[in-house]
Amino acid sequence: MNRRLLTIFLFAFVIAGICAWAVYRMVGTRIAASRPIATTRVVAAARDIPLGAVLTPADLTTIAIAGDTPKGAILKMDDAVNRGATSEIYQGEIVMESRLAGPGSGGGLAPTIPKGMRACAVKVNEVIGVAGFVIPGSRVDVLASGVPPNAPSATEETETLLQDIQVLSAGTDIQKDATGKPQQVQVVSLLVTPEQAETLSLASISLSIQLVLRNPMDTEMAKVPPTAISSIFSNGVPAAPKGPRRVASSAPKAMPQTYSIIVSNGSKTTEQKFAIPEGQH
Repeated sequence: MNRRLLTIFLFAFVIAGICAWAVYRMVGTRIAASRPIATTRVVAAARDIPLGAVLTPADLTTIAIAGDTPKGAILKMDDAVNRGATSEIYQGEIVMESRLAGPGSGGGLAPTIPKGMRACAVKVNEVIGVAGFVIPGSRVDVLASGVPPNAPSATEETETLLQDIQVLSAGTDIQKDATGKPQQVQVVSLLVTPEQAETLSLASISLSIQLVLRNPMDTEMAKVPPTAISSIFSNGVPAAPKGPRRVASSAPKAMPQTYSIIVSNGSKTTEQKFAIPEGQH
């Protein structure tokens, strides 16, 4: 066969293959676009749902989503009604099992406590409550002040008892104030472990408790030694203990008694003095 003719046939075959592939892609895309997309209806929030609220049918709606169903999404409204919200759920957001308390748990503060944690109440005043700015969701350090037991002196000390503790509620509120205005409360509930709850409860009996507000993004645990009140009034250096004061005696010291011996040697005379031993005066 003519070499030139073979080259033409080969080139034509390649062009035909490219055209066939392009037509296949165009037809396949149109067929896929014409197919109905599989969707799943899931339960979503019909309005903003605050923390601790018990869900009602008016709070919920259903929306259709394409593709795979998110793990933990609630498919039936009956599975979400009368369950408490353990975190804020915003309008249009899919309601997940992890955002709701168990069936029968109700609403309020109790369902918001994670498993293995405890809510410990601390009595506060205007100063301890950081002038009202300790609100639900804040992060605080807990300081304890008092006289340590078996201390050599009755010197008050302040020690950082707990660090980076979440505030669950301020007074009876478990929601942040929408206006941002400070509110004076008498009790603050902190989210702690069972061991921390024992420490905090024991310290509340005989020590003064102070809350220190911290940046929620600051999770570093600082190593802070206890501070004694004596170090505040001596520029950070404890005052030296005062010993007994020595008083100098003003009475004149008794001069030792002496006796003299005169020795004559020709024309030369010398005198020597000797002290009389004590007790032989």
